[in-house]
Amino acid sequence: QVQLVESGGGLVQPGGSLRLSCAASGTLFRFYNMGWYRQLPGKQRELVAEITSGSNTNYADSVKGRFTISGGNAKNTVYLQMNSLKPKDTAVYYCNAPWGTLNYWGQGTQVTVSS
Repeated sequence: QVQLVESGGGLVQPGGSLRLSCAASGTLFRFYNMGWYRQLPGKQRELVAEITSGSNTNYADSVKGRFTISGGNAKNTVYLQMNSLKPKDTAVYYCNAPWGTLNYWGQGTQVTVSS
């Protein structure tokens, strides 16, 4: 059974930094594409950043220049370095690993940006 386990969330002051980690286990799949999404209460889950085969990256406009995704590329781990955090970044962050028509998700980790 595929499991994606996230870590690294928490409470941080505005302007601070956090690093999220995600590791896939329980599978022989090698995920070439992995990503991070976030969700606020009552809102749809939205893409934050993704890394695809060849280490190509894609970011939501709202996080460009502040967040950096790394890992992926069949290593079954993905990281999200978040700098210059803002209160509007507060959300539950989910790790994602697509595989064909399937989509695997982590359990989510809370990130709260508040003074």
